[in-house]
Amino acid sequence: MSQLHPNLDIDQANQDLQGKSPEQIVEWALTQAKNPIITTNFRPYESAILHLVAKQRPDITVLWVDSGYNTDATYQFANKLIRDLDLNVVTYIPKQTAAHRDATMNGIPGIDNPQHGEFTEQVKLEPFRRALDELKPDVWFNAIRKDQTEFRQGLDVLSLSKDGVLKVAPLFEKTDADLDVYLDEHNLPNEHDYFDPTKVEESRECGLHTQL
Repeated sequence: MSQLHPNLDIDQANQDLQGKSPEQIVEWALTQAKNPIITTNFRPYESAILHLVAKQRPDITVLWVDSGYNTDATYQFANKLIRDLDLNVVTYIPKQTAAHRDATMNGIPGIDNPQHGEFTEQVKLEPFRRALDELKPDVWFNAIRKDQTEFRQGLDVLSLSKDGVLKVAPLFEKTDADLDVYLDEHNLPNEHDYFDPTKVEESRECGLHTQL
């Protein structure tokens, strides 16, 4: 049981939300929220989740942990979405600079390098923990989908973070094809020139949804 949501039966809630539309899931989740956030990394299809949630809660805090290793296209895509959707973005960055890591880790450690875990901690996990500690959300909207990784196939629309924050994935059952339709219907941009140095391979977890 979560201290933030003492009356929530998450298994029952997941059952109740089966077959509901993403819009209905967002609407339900907002009834559970006093201080919701949505997290983004401006990867492909992020415009869908940002549009979906922001149209119901325009002032929602949008948390972006910027590793500093995004492509030029990702930064341009982020700027466009922030402007077009009038997003209330709060950006967190690593405590160490990329130049410091270049000097101490010889750039981005490969996934087989013993330093890769420390790299992931520095550029993603520590800034995320710091953000959650300072923002103190009770509901966390995210864009994870069942078909993305093997680990995520064992999750559901709703889950709890280790701190009891209600994690909500309104697009959990959706595919790329479904989201292509959503983007087209709402005239939303997409950007596929994206790189996550903590995952490297698309099917890997970076630790964000396994450790937090």
